[in-house]
Amino acid sequence: MKKRGPVSQFIEHNFRHFNAAALMDAAKAYEKHLDEGGKMMITLAGAMSTAELGVSLAEMIRQDKVHIISCTGANLEEDLMNLVAHNHYKRIPNYRDLCPQDEWELLENGFNRVTDTCIPEEEAFRRLQKHIYKLWKEADAEGKRYFPHEYMYELIRSGVLEQYYQIDPKDSWMVAAAEKNLPIVVPGWEDSTMGNIFASYCIKGDLKPSVVKSGIEYMVWLADYYIKNSSGKGIGFFQIGGGIAGDFPICVVPMLYQDLEMENIPFWSYFCQISDSTTSYGSYSGAVPNEKITWGKLGIDTPKFVIESDATIVAPLIFAWILGQ
Repeated sequence: MKKRGPVSQFIEHNFRHFNAAALMDAAKAYEKHLDEGGKMMITLAGAMSTAELGVSLAEMIRQDKVHIISCTGANLEEDLMNLVAHNHYKRIPNYRDLCPQDEWELLENGFNRVTDTCIPEEEAFRRLQKHIYKLWKEADAEGKRYFPHEYMYELIRSGVLEQYYQIDPKDSWMVAAAEKNLPIVVPGWEDSTMGNIFASYCIKGDLKPSVVKSGIEYMVWLADYYIKNSSGKGIGFFQIGGGIAGDFPICVVPMLYQDLEMENIPFWSYFCQISDSTTSYGSYSGAVPNEKITWGKLGIDTPKFVIESDATIVAPLIFAWILGQ
């Protein structure tokens, strides 16, 4: 039997009912999936990088407990922003008490608020901007094109950011991902700070939009990845939050089956969603997993779990179980 650390022992002893039991069941099924040779995709929505999920996610990547990530453009860049500007962040524990004037003053002082954490524009956004612009410009001059995450990987590997590091790089999931060359898909990258900055250069005629590969190209790449990796135990789907980070990649299965007529393509072989979105009218994030059966994403026998709670609490606990901590 696998040796368990104190966190795992605490979870197993205390988490017996309701969302706590769902957490325990999902963690055990995740582990079983890996033990039987399966792979796992993790999808990151919301502001998980600003919430410093990298503290636990980076180790999951290093220990091969996650094999591919789908994330928003914000999560892609905000992990690096925290890496290079952490000391300049401003935490506001009483954020619920802020009035419009308080919020305006934060903006005037160069802070963009994400719940209880304010990202410093000059030290975070602009610090990355000047370095990634050089990579975009070089690619443009050479007639080359790369995915958004590939530019970020090059930033990390080049060492140009090391002068700014303000946290231990072992707590950066992007650093761990770059070291592993972990596959990443970033749907809707245009909806991010770096995406907006890139668009501004295109509007000014300084860069061509084609320098950064598109979301359609991500889907084409993901289709090839899924075909090559879904045999045997298959690929599981661990969704943190809702939105495009999860909506985009999960659709690769019905696309392959229905649109490309690959009748033997397997369903996702595990599904878990951590969400505080309750079941509601028309909300994809609030849909129970069984609804995905009707869309050809999950099978009748696919292990399915929903944990209705705060992902900043739940995800590190599940990762701790997987890592035996």
